[in-house]
Amino acid sequence: MPNTKQTSQNSNITDSVKKDQVILGINYYFHDSTACIVKNGQLIAALEEERFNRQKHTRVFPHLSINKCLELSGVDYKAVDHIAVSIKPTHNLWKKVWFALSHIKSLWPFIKHELIHGFNKQKDFWNWYRQHWNNRKNGPKVHFIEHHLCHAAGSFFVSPYKEAALLGIDGSGEWATCWLGYGKENKIECLGQSFFPHSLGSFYEAVTQFCGFKTNYDEGKTMGLAPLGDPDIFKKKVEKIVSVDKNGRINIDLSYFRYQNMDWRRCSEKFYQEFGQPRKNGEDFKPHHLNVAAAFQRVLEDKVLEICNILYQKTKAKYLVISGGVSLNSVMNGRIVRESPFEDVYVMAAAGDNGTAIGAAYYLYNGILGQPRTFVHDNPYVGNDYSNEDIKKFLDRCKLPVEYHEDISDKAAELLAAGNIIGWFQGKMEIGPRALGSRSILANPAFPQMKEKINSEVKFREAYRPFAPSALLESKQDFFDLRVEDPFMLKVCNVLKEKRKIIPAVTHVDGSARLQTVKKETHPLYYNLIKRLGEKTGVPVVLNTSFNIQGEPVVESPRDAVRCFFSNGLDMLVIGNYLIKKQPIKKFIN
Repeated sequence: MPNTKQTSQNSNITDSVKKDQVILGINYYFHDSTACIVKNGQLIAALEEERFNRQKHTRVFPHLSINKCLELSGVDYKAVDHIAVSIKPTHNLWKKVWFALSHIKSLWPFIKHELIHGFNKQKDFWNWYRQHWNNRKNGPKVHFIEHHLCHAAGSFFVSPYKEAALLGIDGSGEWATCWLGYGKENKIECLGQSFFPHSLGSFYEAVTQFCGFKTNYDEGKTMGLAPLGDPDIFKKKVEKIVSVDKNGRINIDLSYFRYQNMDWRRCSEKFYQEFGQPRKNGEDFKPHHLNVAAAFQRVLEDKVLEICNILYQKTKAKYLVISGGVSLNSVMNGRIVRESPFEDVYVMAAAGDNGTAIGAAYYLYNGILGQPRTFVHDNPYVGNDYSNEDIKKFLDRCKLPVEYHEDISDKAAELLAAGNIIGWFQGKMEIGPRALGSRSILANPAFPQMKEKINSEVKFREAYRPFAPSALLESKQDFFDLRVEDPFMLKVCNVLKEKRKIIPAVTHVDGSARLQTVKKETHPLYYNLIKRLGEKTGVPVVLNTSFNIQGEPVVESPRDAVRCFFSNGLDMLVIGNYLIKKQPIKKFIN
């Protein structure tokens, strides 16, 4: 049975669900502002605000994505029945206040973050609400839903599993940092929580800052850096910092950190005494930076595996649903798949805060309104798309010479086989941080220098950073050791030893790869491209990275794609059925 404390908030909802039920899901409180529309239990559209305002990880209220979601869904504001917001600001309020009062250093930062920031966020929401519905009597019902329910429970309700263990793990959401639970059908039970400042998300943010990266932004860089170091050099020291008790609760030795005081500096002087001086942004990495990153990554994996084992003992479930910002650590997820007792793991495409808009909508629909589960989120292509006609009109306005190709997958495969790096803009946009074959930069992974070339000439990012492969689902076992599907590119596996020299551009220094498995029914155009490349080269694997340059969001529109194409070292742009090549610069003579 569901935990009564978790479901008591729903007891006042007695209205019957009408036939055409429209739910608007919103995330805007922390970062990665997002909106979605769920109609009659089906996810119609989900969009991240950053794709439209071009501010990566934006925190602003998602006006643009809300408007576009409604447009794509064919409904207007008057048709919205419920609004599900992925935050409940009053949840755990007394825990927060008690912590602030007992940590005088954090009192003013706490007031700024939890009270002033929270008030402003609430003001943004209600100002927007009044613009469209004047007052709550005239408008849709508003449901503020606990952040970790939106993460873990919301992910479970769109997973393929009828029964699963649930794990939500992040920096902090309404003071909870780790949420353990059990789900069956549309019922949820909370089995335990950890609370700030005992946070594996904050623990990992600290080492991210130590390595010279931006917190809550660049944790993926730390994960990619870790294989360059030796985890055993600092592992024993790091293991002393974090522990997990028999109930799965996290405990952090806070003497190594400052984040508990709401300080922008995450590490204390004791941290630097133990692990050395931090790297300044732009400086070269020293050996201790690499080794500390490796140790923190390994200990994070080990501790989450401990939690998974405890959760399995509590639930005996075959499957795990994991969500929250920490669940984007795909190396950790790969180890869960290989080493935990669970048969498989579901990680939603937008498993971070962006996905809580979807989680809020489905927790409302299935958990609060009690509707049966009828939707599985196994297709990440839930964003905006552009027809060939739309694309051609834009290209004509730009006066760009284009070629039309009826079989655009075959043409793109031909270009990749010849060693070209292409921008690939097709169909509905993906949700989440990974490009999955709709807004991607593609290359042939068989060329040894391709990784270096794309990092330096196309993406303008650090040379060590790896690129991911996309492979046909039915041929993944020919190149990789992943035994399950991974359509969202969130489970790192190993490249088979005998194949590492065949696909060097997508094989990381430790022999690993963040694989995406591709099915024909999910994205036929992308599937056909990979298949055709395999027919031409013998290798049905493509290098796939997001269509953007470092510091910018993934492209959303033809305008974004053309702008990005002409601002970096891409060779070709394949957009719809059109091919654009870079022309040589003409010399004008008087």
